[in-house]
Amino acid sequence: MNVIDLRSDTVTQPTAAMRAVMLEAPVGDDVYGEDPTVNALQQRLADELGFDAGLFVPTGTQSNLLALLAHCERGDEYLVGMDAHTYKFEGGGAAVLGSIQPQPIVQADDGSLPLESIASAIKPDDPHFARTRLLALENTWHGRTLPLDYLRSAHDLARSHGLGMHLDGARLFNAAVACKVTAREITRHFDTVSICLSKGLGAPVGSVLLGSHALIDKARRWRKVCGGGWRQAGILAAAGLHALDHHVARLAQDHDRAATLAGSLRGIAGIDLLGQHTNMVFINVPADRLRALDAHLGEAGIRISIGYLPTLRLVTHLDVDDDGIERTAAAFAGFFDNK
Repeated sequence: MNVIDLRSDTVTQPTAAMRAVMLEAPVGDDVYGEDPTVNALQQRLADELGFDAGLFVPTGTQSNLLALLAHCERGDEYLVGMDAHTYKFEGGGAAVLGSIQPQPIVQADDGSLPLESIASAIKPDDPHFARTRLLALENTWHGRTLPLDYLRSAHDLARSHGLGMHLDGARLFNAAVACKVTAREITRHFDTVSICLSKGLGAPVGSVLLGSHALIDKARRWRKVCGGGWRQAGILAAAGLHALDHHVARLAQDHDRAATLAGSLRGIAGIDLLGQHTNMVFINVPADRLRALDAHLGEAGIRISIGYLPTLRLVTHLDVDDDGIERTAAAFAGFFDNK
């Protein structure tokens, strides 16, 4: 029985075709800038999304951290969502390693930071305050896409106060596909963008940070300080190039399957469907039944994450097909029908 893993889109396995291109990838020493496949990946994304340069790094957390370190100095601050990944789920790296203060802002339901809240959080030029230097946004956020007109307004507000703009675009291509625009239509508002290759795109590891030559040069130095320099990384970069060629348009299938799953769960008594956004479905179930549900699904070969009791996030990806959606819906129905 095939396991259906709905915990995250990070659990994807590289396809046979992806493994083949990884095996054949020309490589060199990336610390010396000599890996041709890494260089090709960095330049391709920079060219496609409107930036001077890119930097291939092991993780999205490191990519975001390097962006913050490149934008800000000790005693600076960045404005960020209260539930944003760069603030809540990355170990406080900017504060720990960069002495950079986060200024969290409560997000709206769509993941945006209200413009009036941003404006009121910007500090005056006064030695009593940290220096506000950067606005960091996330797209998608819990599967939600930021409205295009909001990105434009946020950019204009940030620029009027001399702030830089960073995008945690871990699932940037999900946002672009959902909004039916090119990814560049989103990234054009930002000075730096972090893109994850190991989520919906299905590569085994890696993110790319994009920005100006000056910002990427600073980020490259910080990557070395953080122990992120790597050698023949082209084997991994090849997977990213393959994903860009073959796994972007198909993200729409993940979104459609998430919508199908949400529709199936909506009618089951005992499940409160909170919403479906791109490739994510959010439900509430009775807290006292959650452990039993987890065990029941496990017996059916379905894996979920119960870390956010009692809310469950179910994530579709390239390793979840139509049969997997049907099996999942049937397993949920079977559990609650036998209450």
